[in-house]
Amino acid sequence: MSDPVILRSIKKLGEDNLAFDLDGKCNSFKKSENFYAYEEPSVKKKNGKSSKKKEKVVRVGFFQLFRFSSPMEILMMIVGSFCAILHGAAQPGMLLVFGAMADTFIEYDVEMQALKDPNKTCINNTIVWINGTVHQNEKNTTTRCGLLDIEKEMTNFAAYYGGIGCAVLLLGYFQICFWVMAAARQIQKIRKAYFRNVMRMDIGWFDCTSVGELNTRISDDVNKINEAIADQVAIFIQRLTTFVCGFLLGFISGWKLTLVIIAVSPLIGVGAAVYGLAVAKLTGRELKAYAKAGAVADEVLSSIRTVAAFGGEKKEVERYDKNLVYAQHWGIRKGIIMGLFSGYMWFVIFLCYALAFWYGSKLVLEEDEYSPGTLLQVFFGVLVGALNLGQASPCLEAFATGRGAAANIFETIDRKPTIDCMSEEGYKLDKVRGEIEFHNVTFHYPSRPDVKILDNISMVIKTGETTAFVGASGAGKSTIIQLIQRFYDPTDGMITLDGHDIRSLNIQWLRAQIGVVEQEPVLFATTIAENIRYGRDDATMEDVIRAAKQANAYKFIMDLPQQFDTHVGEGGSQMSGGQKQRIAIARALVRNPKILLLDMATSALDNESEAIVQEALQKAHLGRTAISIAHRLSAVKAADVIIGFEHGRAVERGTHEELLKRKGVYFMLVTLQSKGDSTLTRAAKESAENKVVEPNLEKVQSFRRGSYRASLRASLRQRSRSQLSNVVPDPPLSIAGDQAESVYLKSYEEDDGQAKKESVEEDVKPVSFARILKYNASEWPYMVIGSLGAAVNGALSPLYALLFSQILGTFSILDEEKQKVQINGVCLLFVLVGIVSFFTQFLQGYNFAKSGELLTRRLRKIGFQAMLGQDVGWFDDRRNSPGALTTRLATDASQVQGATGSQIGMMVNSFTNIGVAIIIAFYFSWKLSLVIMCFLPFLALSGAVQAKMLTGFAAQDKKALEATGQISSEALSNIRTVAGIGKEKKFIDAFEKNLDMPYRAAIKKANVYGICFGFAQSIVFIANSVSYRYGGFLVQTEGLHYSFVFRVISAIVTSGTALGRASSYTPNYAKAKTSAARLFQLIDRLPKISVYSKEGEKWLIDGHDTKKVNVQFLRSKIGVVSQEPVLFDCSIADNIKYGSNTKDTTMEKVIEAAKKAQLHDFVMSLPEKYETNVGAQGSQLSRGQKQRIAIARAIIRDPKILLLDEATSALDTESEKTVQAALDKAREGRTCIVIAHRLSTIENADIIAVMSQGIIIERGTHDELMAMEGAYYKLVTTGAPIS
Repeated sequence: MSDPVILRSIKKLGEDNLAFDLDGKCNSFKKSENFYAYEEPSVKKKNGKSSKKKEKVVRVGFFQLFRFSSPMEILMMIVGSFCAILHGAAQPGMLLVFGAMADTFIEYDVEMQALKDPNKTCINNTIVWINGTVHQNEKNTTTRCGLLDIEKEMTNFAAYYGGIGCAVLLLGYFQICFWVMAAARQIQKIRKAYFRNVMRMDIGWFDCTSVGELNTRISDDVNKINEAIADQVAIFIQRLTTFVCGFLLGFISGWKLTLVIIAVSPLIGVGAAVYGLAVAKLTGRELKAYAKAGAVADEVLSSIRTVAAFGGEKKEVERYDKNLVYAQHWGIRKGIIMGLFSGYMWFVIFLCYALAFWYGSKLVLEEDEYSPGTLLQVFFGVLVGALNLGQASPCLEAFATGRGAAANIFETIDRKPTIDCMSEEGYKLDKVRGEIEFHNVTFHYPSRPDVKILDNISMVIKTGETTAFVGASGAGKSTIIQLIQRFYDPTDGMITLDGHDIRSLNIQWLRAQIGVVEQEPVLFATTIAENIRYGRDDATMEDVIRAAKQANAYKFIMDLPQQFDTHVGEGGSQMSGGQKQRIAIARALVRNPKILLLDMATSALDNESEAIVQEALQKAHLGRTAISIAHRLSAVKAADVIIGFEHGRAVERGTHEELLKRKGVYFMLVTLQSKGDSTLTRAAKESAENKVVEPNLEKVQSFRRGSYRASLRASLRQRSRSQLSNVVPDPPLSIAGDQAESVYLKSYEEDDGQAKKESVEEDVKPVSFARILKYNASEWPYMVIGSLGAAVNGALSPLYALLFSQILGTFSILDEEKQKVQINGVCLLFVLVGIVSFFTQFLQGYNFAKSGELLTRRLRKIGFQAMLGQDVGWFDDRRNSPGALTTRLATDASQVQGATGSQIGMMVNSFTNIGVAIIIAFYFSWKLSLVIMCFLPFLALSGAVQAKMLTGFAAQDKKALEATGQISSEALSNIRTVAGIGKEKKFIDAFEKNLDMPYRAAIKKANVYGICFGFAQSIVFIANSVSYRYGGFLVQTEGLHYSFVFRVISAIVTSGTALGRASSYTPNYAKAKTSAARLFQLIDRLPKISVYSKEGEKWLIDGHDTKKVNVQFLRSKIGVVSQEPVLFDCSIADNIKYGSNTKDTTMEKVIEAAKKAQLHDFVMSLPEKYETNVGAQGSQLSRGQKQRIAIARAIIRDPKILLLDEATSALDTESEKTVQAALDKAREGRTCIVIAHRLSTIENADIIAVMSQGIIIERGTHDELMAMEGAYYKLVTTGAPIS
């Protein structure tokens, strides 16, 4: 190896470099140098700090969530809050009316009872004995009479109720409407600010932040902020007010009873705290176990071809099930705790009722402190207050989540980028020559500050010259290109353009001078013309056509039916690799750049496409400073200057011939690639003399490629197919001219048909509930006991109405002893009901949790097994992508459990509740029951409408945000391309334009949701108004006892809430049925090629039809190594063992296979040797290392047939050499089929078959085929790489 060469002496920084001197002062350079020299370290410090902060989890203060609110929005929120406070006070206000009404009823009943005595009469509003003496009751007070007109009193009370109801309707509407509208306006500002700031971040920031995470933030995190600042705030204020007013009412009306009731609350509080902690802990563990199982499923489904090839299906099902067992265990534990807690809660509540009524009646009757109405006001005031406090807690959860989400969002909004791509600062030069110079540049990536990428590089790239960079992977070539575009700033040293430090230049202007073509060119989901116009906004159609011609793209574009208006598809998916490259070149040329950067612009292409693209690039270089990076040395030879890189340093410089003489880095690379290729080189020389035929069938190819790329295979091989169509004698698809259009249209019609077919298939037939239960059949004892418990629980709720009204009834009994006995009896019954409730709640909770968890595990396992049993073609359908299938496993099974497990219990509970309540109500007064039941549909409807509205809005919001989601996803996934062509503003404008739709939807939602909310809140007041008015009428005209009025009304109200609960399960039930249908459809599907089948002869292929051969037996005899080998997230040893056909493979066998695959020495150099974990999909290893593990995995099977699919195409020359040696060793004594683009790989094959459009058009040895001068010869000679 030759010593590193210093290319040119550099003046000391700040000496007499007057070229930089813009303002006439020599020392300005020093300033700027110092100014930048320390920037990078300070950034590192910041990063360090922020990472520490992140560990602590920065929280945003609640009021900081409103930092984007304008005075108008603040006003809306104030008015909304005021309405919420008034609304909150309405319920305690209603209790005042309720107490007065109860007193009126009791007073009336006492009067009626007194007057029933034939010896008493009413004179002058006082009850007197007929013999003339005034009647005195036991407390020696006279009893008034004749003053109470019960009908009139009830009319007044009804008017109060009705008035409060109407007020609540309006207040409810305003509180929700104003808060939701104010939030919508702020959220729009937050979304804009966030996306704007993300788009101006430097590339170093994107290196440390995942794009998926950013897209999730834009949708999910902002939605969480929305939830924290919208209707939840209004509801929280309302509930808090109700809590405060309820307790105030309690303390003012009767502080003694209030204190007694409050004394019980710690029991509930402590219970809830313990329960909350336990459930959170167990849920965490359960989710962790499920996440592990999900990770297994995802890994297996993503690698289904590998799993199928190595027959690992059963192994994987067992591995998946093992993780499910843990989840099931934690789920059952959670069920036990939930059952115990709900039992305990109900027990405490019923005890509390007993204590309150016993002590309260003592205060009313013995100490004469309260009236019965006061007792009710105090009891219900505290109860309503406490309930509202409980209901306010979910709001706190929403606030906490919102604050957590805002921390990330606001941190990004406030973050100042290191390199601000939207900055207006910096100089714009009048004239650009294009000379680029590196002065002692050292560089580390911000994401890996400890790895030095460039080490003190100094070099000059001269104006108008084409400079090629060569060197092994990781030598720092691509990094230099990114530094020139100023995606990063050097850690030390500086880069100058025409003598000016590029950090002093305006960044948008700088990038506008540069055209870039990358290895994987990014096209945007729009037309070809628009994609080219991304290079320059003001480009006319003539400019676009000129650029397309320069890029050799015009011909193929004009052959397309829609020409320049052809849509390229998501990420350019409708175009072949070569077509994408040429469009990208046209995009770079349309801006007429002074500097052209080509980073591996032809590496992913086959020879044919490469030759065309290479020619386009040669044209593009003319008159520009060009830098080209390539692995294929054929692309490098023609450069004016070649610079060789090694370990981040420029070690040699010269022309092709000069560097070959030097015998340094370049010479080594050339010799590695061209070893044993004399034939090919000779053929290549000949081809230079002969004219190369331009392929004429590109148009047909490209559209067939559209559907080809749609299949999953495309994701495995991002390379274009060899276009051999022009050398096929007369292929079935050689279409010319206008017929192409019909093919194009036909393929699209087929696509449409497919889409229709898909949508039909998506509407799965619902399954019978019986079939779902059949899977749960073995748990029937649990379900029966659970249902019994649920039935008893359901019956206990209406009993509360019975006992409560019974106590009210005792207050009008005139005999004191009788009163006491009755009250004590009722209080004891409350205690008894509490004890029963404890046991039945536990039975319901535990039994259904157990049966549900067992079912979930069973369904997940069966579903996963069914997925792995499908033929590989099934996974090509985009609806069966790994992500979709993993989600389906996770959600479908738990949704089915939702309909069978605890939901059955809830349904049984609700229905017995409704049944018992209606029996009680009709038994005591069928007339009143009928009147109240008229309101039940409204009560149920208001809840249902509200739920429906909100789910509808959620779906609408999602749809409205999909457009912005696509824009952000496209921009952020391709941020380097967007930054390189300086199109950040374009994406920001498109994003903001699309935000109008979700905003308008939110405003509409505010109004509709407000009306529904107000109606749902007010209907209860209206129902009470009518019911009590009619009850008063029945008391007077039909002599109905007043306690029956309360009994019937409270019984039906409890049944109404139960009905509401039951109706809220119907969506879950419907979901469960569709989920079950999807699962069963999968389970019932019979794959064309069944893995689990035991049928089939066990013969090897020799002369036998493979369709008749047992699938597992066949695959056990085949070893596969593909272009992108898939490794599993486990140790190297386990990955190699995966290939083995036997259950217990010894370590000796693993080592033997590793040695054959040239892997053993590398593994032994690792700290953990064979136990080293390879990371998800082998992420901890280089490509060459992954390939060798894959080869060892294939060898350990000892296969009779070895399939090598592009096994070395993605490697650099050095890795390829090692892997090729391993493959040559593995091939010995086996039937071997090789697919390759690099001809050196196949030159020595015993037989070479050339395929085009699905048929074999030539076969023979290398020499025979070269002699034929047919398709193979053409492939070798059209710009074949030196390899």
